[in-house]
Amino acid sequence: AFLMDQPLRKLGLNGRAFIPMMMGFGCTVPAVMSARSMNNQRDRRFTIVLTPFMSCGAKVPIYALFTRAFFAGHQVLVMSAFYLTGVVVAVVVGLILKRTAFHGDAAPFIMELPAYRLPAPRNVARQLWDKASDFLKRAFTVIFAATIVIWFLQTFDLRLNVVADSKDSLLALTAGWLSPLFKPLGFGDWRICTALLTGFMAKESVVSSLVLLFGSTADLLAVLTPLSAASLLVFSLLYTPCIAAVACIRRELGARWAVGVVLYQCAVAWVFALIVRLVGLALI
Repeated sequence: AFLMDQPLRKLGLNGRAFIPMMMGFGCTVPAVMSARSMNNQRDRRFTIVLTPFMSCGAKVPIYALFTRAFFAGHQVLVMSAFYLTGVVVAVVVGLILKRTAFHGDAAPFIMELPAYRLPAPRNVARQLWDKASDFLKRAFTVIFAATIVIWFLQTFDLRLNVVADSKDSLLALTAGWLSPLFKPLGFGDWRICTALLTGFMAKESVVSSLVLLFGSTADLLAVLTPLSAASLLVFSLLYTPCIAAVACIRRELGARWAVGVVLYQCAVAWVFALIVRLVGLALI
């Protein structure tokens, strides 16, 4: 945190923001919660807004599937490039937000090192119970409601009949309505849109949904080109975090901020995925 204070001040943050962002490479949920250590409200909000751009571990299965299918022999290079892309996009968006939504300078960075002592088991157990129960009450209610909605959309059609084929479900119908938005990006197929919608629940489900809907890698290769796959990977990297992370943001900042993060991240993801496709077409 001390070493990163000067670089982060160029984004309008102080060194404390480095810890949540670093944790974001593991999981966005504890990363958002760790921002509580920042006393300044403006810095805390700014940090939480940028943290979801860090590529969490749940996105690794998506990268693994597409790099193996479309970029064989270059998996390490491609996956490393996407991790770096998330950091670069966070810097670009941070510089824009510094001049728009988050005016002013970051709070002064004061490094405090408390006396470290071995914690008492009773205190640890009480802290664990308080934090876990608080999360279950506030965040899990949102996760549970979203799970029911996704299940309902996957199971029923417009006449509320149980579907035998997922292509007839309300979720596929919703994906079909959204697919024109993704055609400029090179992946307007309803099955891919459906997988992205299920990814709102958990990013790992993008892979399982694609396997279920396409059936084989050959069918997926028939729909996407390497350039379309790269654009899709950029979108998957940058679009809305999972519902657990959104629930955490809602808990920390409120419902308006949570909705705002979802919408602006989807917009940023769409723009950068379009840039990747346009640059790729220009180079071909």
